[in-house]
Amino acid sequence: MTRPYDGKRGLVLGVANRRSIAWAIAKRLADGGAALAFTYQGERIEKSVRELAGSVSSPLVTDCDVRSDDDVRRVFDKVGQAFDGGLDLLVHSVAFAAAEDLEGRFTDTPRERFWLALDVSAYSLVSCARAAEPLMESRGGGSILTMTYLGGERAVPHYNVMGVAKAALDASVRYLAWDLGPKNIRVNAISAGPVRTLSARSIAGFPTMEAIVEERSPLHRHIEADDVGAAATFLLSDDAKNVTGTTLYVDSGYHAMGM
Repeated sequence: MTRPYDGKRGLVLGVANRRSIAWAIAKRLADGGAALAFTYQGERIEKSVRELAGSVSSPLVTDCDVRSDDDVRRVFDKVGQAFDGGLDLLVHSVAFAAAEDLEGRFTDTPRERFWLALDVSAYSLVSCARAAEPLMESRGGGSILTMTYLGGERAVPHYNVMGVAKAALDASVRYLAWDLGPKNIRVNAISAGPVRTLSARSIAGFPTMEAIVEERSPLHRHIEADDVGAAATFLLSDDAKNVTGTTLYVDSGYHAMGM
């Protein structure tokens, strides 16, 4: 039986451990037949990422500093070598803000850490899309997916500078979709509700965010990483061939509520 991603080649950025949203997406893609390459940031998580990548027979695992254009180019050169010069799928699940900037007042965010959050969390999508473009063009098109959050549209207490970064990411998705559309490259985002990941631990009041979503969303339930994985497999698939520049909410409907 043919699987939906047989013959597809993808790169996944942002896996940290088994609880990562990026891993939930990667596992779905691999189960669907995709060959996947992975990146990691720093020695602290290298072992975990390599073990997970090995479980899906990944042909490439490499470090990547998304703040360096040279390093991004190096990674995509390696991806091209691993996948015979082509790429179909790109999963961008990368974000960072200093822990101290996810507490207190957004007003007090220092300039250098403001730019750090935007560089890692938003501009990295632009640099990766630029590097992926020729590899996807050689395959007749491709699909790029990133992870955003409602805090880019509304003020969420303690989300602070990360919310501003997500707003920049949201706009980047739309402009990239316009630029890359003529080459049949789609760019979309998923806005997930609170999911218990490694990065979520750094957000002050995260349990409160979970409780509010459960209380006020139409479905009155939590979000799991695999829920995001399921939505991602649709957006990345040929079934979504006419979906681009779009944000799909996976948050039990919380985004639709006024109070």
